[in-house]
Amino acid sequence: MDYKDYYKVLSVDKKASQDEIKKAYRKLAVQHHPDKNPGNKEAEEKFKLANEANEVLGDPEKRKKYDELGENWQQYERSANQSGGNPFGGAGGGQHFYSEGDESDFSDFFEQFFGGRTGGAGRGKGRSANFKGGDYETEMEITLEEAYQGTSRIIQLENEKLKITTKPGAYTDQVLRIKGKGAKGSSEQHHGDLYVRIKVKSNTQFIRKGDDLYINHPIDLYTALLGGDIIVNTLSGQVKIKITEGTQNGKTIRLKGKGMPVYGEPAKFGDLYVQLQVQIPEKLNEKQKELFKQIKTAA
Repeated sequence: MDYKDYYKVLSVDKKASQDEIKKAYRKLAVQHHPDKNPGNKEAEEKFKLANEANEVLGDPEKRKKYDELGENWQQYERSANQSGGNPFGGAGGGQHFYSEGDESDFSDFFEQFFGGRTGGAGRGKGRSANFKGGDYETEMEITLEEAYQGTSRIIQLENEKLKITTKPGAYTDQVLRIKGKGAKGSSEQHHGDLYVRIKVKSNTQFIRKGDDLYINHPIDLYTALLGGDIIVNTLSGQVKIKITEGTQNGKTIRLKGKGMPVYGEPAKFGDLYVQLQVQIPEKLNEKQKELFKQIKTAA
């Protein structure tokens, strides 16, 4: 029987990482899943072949054996049969990927390559393979305030409503995995998973960098010159900051622990960096102008 190039099936390079193989498989599984292509035999065959390729390339041990033998697999198999052994280790039949039920979801090549058949008794009807359903992906958009406090959303998935909850400190491109809520597989334990990608909206007041926050805060010229107190907003409430005399424009003050919560570590927080922006008066009355002239002369 013909050799099957599983790398071509998944459209990946032979040096592809396990993560790249997983992503390629997910894409094909979602595209060709029977639930999305009812009655489409071509899509069904592509779905089965994608599962077969993932079964091999997604398992480092099987992938290694597959890469080692390649198109010479039949030669190794004949040698193993003549010696009564298994070229992949162990004696006799090797691994079986079918059970009582429908026709096998794996090809003759797969079963023979990986020891799935045991002579004539293994052929024909009465076999079926377990297969994992495809994974679903969606996005969940939240505000920075919701990322700070933690929040939840209701997602409609076919006929089911799911409550997706984020912990404090959630961040953009974080992926939450909801096990078993993807496409249907051969059984309930073989259903695919739901992956929820978090997107945190931009905030008009705060800029986020990792677990730290940055904010620009205006102060009047007189407070910058003479010193005083200002009130600054944080995501946990307002705080009072003391400004020293002669504060320069652009000075940054660090407020420790007033940044974002560290995800998964509720007792840890980043910092808030407050950059001061000194506001120059646009209009002065005559008395103010005279006073500034006196200051300039004295300087």
